Amino acid sequence: MRLARWTQRLCIAGVLLCFVVVVLGAYVRLTAAGLGCPDWPGCYGQLTPNGAAASVAAQAAYPGRPLEPAKAWHEMIHRYAAGSLVLVIVALAAIAVATRRRPLVSLPLALALVATVLLQAVLGMLTVTWQLKPLIVTLHLLFGLTTLGLLWWLTLSLPAGSWNTAALQGPARSIRGGGGAPQASARLLTLFGLAALVLQLALGGWTSSNYAAIACPDFPTCQNLWWPQPDFRHAFVLWHGLNIDYEGGVLATPARIAIHLSHRLGALVTTALLTLAALFVLRRRGLSAARPRAYLLLGALLLQLSIGVSMVLKAFPLWLATAHTAGAALLLLATLALLRALSPR
Repeated sequence: MRLARWTQRLCIAGVLLCFVVVVLGAYVRLTAAGLGCPDWPGCYGQLTPNGAAASVAAQAAYPGRPLEPAKAWHEMIHRYAAGSLVLVIVALAAIAVATRRRPLVSLPLALALVATVLLQAVLGMLTVTWQLKPLIVTLHLLFGLTTLGLLWWLTLSLPAGSWNTAALQGPARSIRGGGGAPQASARLLTLFGLAALVLQLALGGWTSSNYAAIACPDFPTCQNLWWPQPDFRHAFVLWHGLNIDYEGGVLATPARIAIHLSHRLGALVTTALLTLAALFVLRRRGLSAARPRAYLLLGALLLQLSIGVSMVLKAFPLWLATAHTAGAALLLLATLALLRALSPR
């Protein structure tokens, strides 16, 4: 019983820490601190930016990247948090292996988390060593959100009857008794919404990594036009080669406009599908136990749309741009929570 309680706390701590890591990653990207430490996993070969500042030889090894302490600390705090997250995930995997005969934690999910976080470490290294290559930066964001989603799904899948999961798992038990065809339809609609959301998250990462957010500084128009001259041909070229410094972006304005417009159109499609899924749940009497999660999804969707529009209207302040990533993560969690409630155990 004591191990089960600590496992539940560890899962929730993992979700919260991963959320922080994702938001910190966005903050690092938005403050142009992604290359604040031009090597990996240390900073100019040191454990801390202070160590780098005290070592003339360490800085001399990177003459093209003079040390900027503030940016270096932004990057290293993100790495410290990510390293702590790895320890939590390894601990969960160890519990899953140790209790595999009477599972406390899903072993397949725990192993998937270990594989995902190892891939994340590789992507983090390549993000720095390949100088913010947009494809790698976007994949780094997507697998960070994948880690968050897996941790959340693992938490929602813990055995029922515990202090933190009884309320979460209660709706699924109630629906299972009489959901029938409406539950299957609602689950399918939510899956479509989740697929659209994943694509939209990828578009968001591509927009950020190509510095295309400011390509449309007005809303609902772009460059004061409903449809400016976008260059879709060059907007989604995934590989531009190595040995290119992508900080600040390398695409021309028409290509960045195409990326930004694609992100806006993706937002419309994602909003429509997630709203449809939530309203379907709210209108079906047999799915009443899942209604709180449907309301949660609508609230997260409204919050994210408000942040996105406000970010453009207020000329992209740092705090709103960072909140936009946080809102995307919350929207993913809300979508998965609804899907878990509609899924058989």
